[in-house]
Order: sequence, then structure tokens, then C-alpha cells
Amino acid sequence: MKEVTIYTDGACSGNPGPGGWAAILIYGEHTKEISGGDKQTTNNRMELMAVIQSLKMLKQPCKVKVCSDSAYIVNCFHDKWYVKWEKSGFKKNEDLWRELLALYRKHDVEFKKVKGHSNVELNNRCDELARAAVPR
Repeated sequence: MKEVTIYTDGACSGNPGPGGWAAILIYGEHTKEISGGDKQTTNNRMELMAVIQSLKMLKQPCKVKVCSDSAYIVNCFHDKWYVKWEKSGFKKNEDLWRELLALYRKHDVEFKKVKGHSNVELNNRCDELARAAVPR
């Protein structure tokens, strides 16, 4: 099974407001940067979109390490909040959570919390790309 590391980040100018997301995918010596934005969104939606869009890039099931500074996402998977949310109904971002969970189940995904705005080079690069993707 291929092993892929993904760094993700989301940004929002106002919350809600225009936002951007970005991801850096690393497989062996190959690196790919992706990003996008939305005119009216929230920071959490952009964080989710970064993970969704990066997992969509994978053409076959992979062992994936997602590195994110989003406690919302990392804690959801570490503490299995999604199990309760699926049973009781999602309070927010149901469309994106359902899409992410479907992708999550196709791969062997581990989530790792990284400190935002610190010395984690690839997280800083994702932040830069996400901010640049915010529609003006």
C-alpha cells in the first residue's frame, strides 16, 4: 500500500467570509500543492475542504498521514466524534463531513495535530497557499 503524507490548512477572512484551503501531498520524492477558495464560507469548512480535496487526489487506497493544525478535524478522528455525529445528526457542515468520512473509509488514514503558525515548514506553506486562495 502506498504511503502518502498530506499537510492541510484552511483560512477565512472573517468567519464567515471569503476563504481558502490548501494541501501539500507527498509521496516518495513527489510533492503536489493544491488549493482553492470560496466566496462565502467558514474556517472550519475550509479546513474540511483541504482534507477532502487532498484525499480525492489519491487514485487508489493508500496509507495516509494527514498533518493538520485544525483541532476540529484532528480531535474528531482521535476521539471518534464522528460516530456520535453520524448517529445523532450533524449539527454543522454535514455535507462536508459525510464526504470526508466516505473518503476516510477508502484509505488507512491517521491524523496528526501540528502546531499552527510555528516552525512546521509545510504547515506554514499550506497556510500561505490557503491565504493566497481566498477570493478577493
